[in-house]
Amino acid sequence: MQPGAGVVRVVESRFLLGAASAASLPEGTLPEVAFAGRSNVGKSSLIQRLVGGRGLVRISGTPGRTRQINLFEIALADGKRFVLADLPGYGWARVSRKERRSWGALIERYLETRGALRSVVAIIDARRGVEEDDVALADYLRAIGRPMIACATKVDKLAKNRAGPAVAAIGRALGCPAIAFSAKTGEGKDEIWSALLATLDH
Repeated sequence: MQPGAGVVRVVESRFLLGAASAASLPEGTLPEVAFAGRSNVGKSSLIQRLVGGRGLVRISGTPGRTRQINLFEIALADGKRFVLADLPGYGWARVSRKERRSWGALIERYLETRGALRSVVAIIDARRGVEEDDVALADYLRAIGRPMIACATKVDKLAKNRAGPAVAAIGRALGCPAIAFSAKTGEGKDEIWSALLATLDH
């Protein structure tokens, strides 16, 4: 955790709305952090583990279920409030190319123009490693000046002697250190909160 951060305690987490177009996004009055990743990397499980909101985010075994930007308001015990944006998964999904292109346009518009956005958590499945779409996202975020937090999920599914090297390789490929995370054990939860709080405080 960052110095003085202590244990983060979420006292409220609630769904605000789902936006299928940039025009339907409300004005951002609170700082926001966005979560992005390929389909089926464990994004929903990561969010639920962080905020402790069982059922707050739908978890599905079918990639591509999130088809809009879902906004959630999060309140912490120390009085901080922010909005968490769950972005549609990119990459493979059982949807048409036309629909995937529309998601891409929505995500790009959000990332480029959202004034309240403070950082983006880029999520990678540690077992699969970095793929072309992940590198493209990292390069894109750097190009538009958005801070990125890299998170390697599902490390509990790797042997201990493989998890460390896999996470390090993800960090090298994305150009920033990656945080090892497990929704099952909670490993990495405090480190992610520390990184989030650092960007929210800016």
